[in-house]
Amino acid sequence: MNIRSSSLGILTLFATLCAYGQGISFLYDQQSSTNEGYYGYGSGPTYQSMLPTTGQSFTPTLAGIDFIRLELNDASPAGTLSSTWFLNLHSDSIHGPILGTTAPVYLPGGFTGAANFFFPSTIPLTPGTSYWFDLNSPNGGNWSVLAWVFNYPGGYAWSGDVARPGGDYWFREGLVVPEPSSVALLLLGGAAFICFRWPCHK
Repeated sequence: MNIRSSSLGILTLFATLCAYGQGISFLYDQQSSTNEGYYGYGSGPTYQSMLPTTGQSFTPTLAGIDFIRLELNDASPAGTLSSTWFLNLHSDSIHGPILGTTAPVYLPGGFTGAANFFFPSTIPLTPGTSYWFDLNSPNGGNWSVLAWVFNYPGGYAWSGDVARPGGDYWFREGLVVPEPSSVALLLLGGAAFICFRWPCHK
């Protein structure tokens, strides 16, 4: 192995080590809809009031989960009641063992839109097995979640502690994928230039 190929190996390794920490992207697995944003009056979807044991079942194809994304709305008349929410992930049933709990998410009064709920670390899942998540708040409030007209085949909504087959909440779930940093991209570019300028086989 000559100096040039050794340098290329070192640069590539360094670039790989630097490739984490700049940003993230989402690898979606299960989702009831890919459309995000405000659904106005007459559009079909409605914001369902949060009732006891509000949640959704889903059947993953990936072997882990990092986050769940939901469309939420502050339904208070003045739109001024902020609230904090978190999700529990269950196995077996919506009342089954809790596999993990997301970090709490603060939502300001008047909020309408998509919110990401992240688990502290990746939770292992068994592909093809049903799981459930439910919404919880230590301070409650008159909030709603986007629901009902979505046709997700891998599960169904729960509302008021009652299964709602044929109805689903708007949700997306999956894994977080680190994006390469700009430093890593520059290093990889430099390594490629070295290999191009001085062929590595010499």
